[in-house]
Amino acid sequence: MRSMTGYGAGDAPLGGGELQLELRTLNHRFVDVRVRLPPEIADQSSFLEQLVRDKLERGRVDVSVRLGGAALPPARFSSERARALLTALGTLRDELAPGTEVTLATLASFSSLLLEPVVADVEAVRASLERALRAALEKLGAMREAEGSALGREIGARLAAAKKLAHSIRERSGGLVGVQRARLKERLDRLLAGSAPLDATRLENEVALMADRSDISEEMLRLDSHFRQFGSLLESTGSIGRQLDFLLQEIARELNTTGAKSQDATLAQLVVQTKVEVERMREQVQNVE
Repeated sequence: MRSMTGYGAGDAPLGGGELQLELRTLNHRFVDVRVRLPPEIADQSSFLEQLVRDKLERGRVDVSVRLGGAALPPARFSSERARALLTALGTLRDELAPGTEVTLATLASFSSLLLEPVVADVEAVRASLERALRAALEKLGAMREAEGSALGREIGARLAAAKKLAHSIRERSGGLVGVQRARLKERLDRLLAGSAPLDATRLENEVALMADRSDISEEMLRLDSHFRQFGSLLESTGSIGRQLDFLLQEIARELNTTGAKSQDATLAQLVVQTKVEVERMREQVQNVE
């Protein structure tokens, strides 16, 4: 089992410097990748996003990249750009403020427009991104595995508590028919006091009808099956978060039906306690990959 929460960092040489990559992951129903790259290599955003999607199946993933040292060639001054900018400024001056002077200081204030764009070696950048990502994923995986182990222990403890409560529900429901028969007979005896004796066959029919309406044996069978599947998944590897979440929905459904059929205060309380444990498991499962 792996948690969806984690952090990992990696770096790789690039040019005369290095490329540094960081991964941060949080819980999310699907895989949601967000990439931040330096402007010089922003065109590699889709490439890096796909690399991450190929490795991670679930969770929100924030990827950030920094360039250190002389990772890319330095920007070079372009005399052609300077001449074109000076001409454009002169034309604008003639339209708006004829006679004023366009100085080199004015030109220098547009320094970013005077530099030739840095052209990165695409193959070298991609190779560095892949290498840094592998290193970051290794550290991220170790952290997510450790978090997942702790989650697994917590969820397993909640599962054991829920199964114990379900066992109590089953035992309690098994003895209720006799209790219901006695209560019904006592109530009818009071109502029919002084009248004709109560027909035993009629009483048994009413008890049978009541028992059928409150029978939870099918719900208990399905609940046991769901608990077994849930426990097996906890021992498996891979992306199991969605399957666990689905099973918890089915478990909650069976408990809701059981609670609706409960004609006994103690049984109803046991159902509520079991639902509390299931809800706690559900909160934990939201962070499982």
